[in-house]
Amino acid sequence: MPQEVERKFLVQSDGWRGLAEGTVYRQGYLCAEPGRTVRVRVAGDRGYLTIKGPTQGIGRAEYEYLIPLAEAEEMLDTLCLGALIEKTRYCIPVDGLIWEVDEFSGENAGLVVAEVELEDENQAVTCPDWVGEEVSGDVRYYNASLVRCPFGEWEEGGG
Repeated sequence: MPQEVERKFLVQSDGWRGLAEGTVYRQGYLCAEPGRTVRVRVAGDRGYLTIKGPTQGIGRAEYEYLIPLAEAEEMLDTLCLGALIEKTRYCIPVDGLIWEVDEFSGENAGLVVAEVELEDENQAVTCPDWVGEEVSGDVRYYNASLVRCPFGEWEEGGG
């Protein structure tokens, strides 16, 4: 079974800027329930459909399929729940790992997070100096949560 194991962190400085070119993402959710999500995404000029299972620790089952761009755009425009996620993703190699920095726009403007995918939950990670607090277990930072309660609507003190 395909497995996603990732850790998520807030970004605390602009030290990552200029280390990679960004790709614009637009994504939404056809299903966003505890234990399962079905996401449609446009990343640059490609469309994807992704199904994710329940989170166990920092891992979960993940199935991702390339779909026609026009169909992905149509699903985003007509079928998705809540607000769409709009962000620019920067993929930055550091010490043999790829850090994905997501700079959100739209209703989540102001939020910048960094994720790193791992081989397993026990893999050691050395964080770059621009990476701050870990938020891996905080559901508010899940993209599926940000469509229901966008970062721009959070009260001072976080959510």
